[in-house]
Amino acid sequence: MRRLTLSSDRREQMIDVTDLVAEAVAEMPDAAAVLLHVPHTTAAVTVNEGYDPAVAADVLGILRELVPRDAGYSHLEGNSDSHAKAIMVGSTQLVPLDGGELALGRWQRVFFCEFDGPRNRELWISAVTA
Repeated sequence: MRRLTLSSDRREQMIDVTDLVAEAVAEMPDAAAVLLHVPHTTAAVTVNEGYDPAVAADVLGILRELVPRDAGYSHLEGNSDSHAKAIMVGSTQLVPLDGGELALGRWQRVFFCEFDGPRNRELWISAVTA
């Protein structure tokens, strides 16, 4: 398993980590796929459109609208919305490999999703063999 250390600089952001994941995949020659996992309860990982930054901004805006930051939550840390957003997006993604490279669609990129930053975080990458 490979662990990437990431740093966010805003409370909510989608960080394109595709190239970092691709570098890690290059060190896993026998893998048929990689399992991407975020070991945090207020962050997530997803695969989505990565060539127009407006898409990530729109996704964050939609999540903010669906789960407002201050809505009378019981959790005292003030980040209940971050937990809910992480659940909605998910903590894992399975990405197939083709010829040792990420098998992504034309516009797809891998994003680390921060919902309670800025923070230092980890993304775990595990090889899945056939």
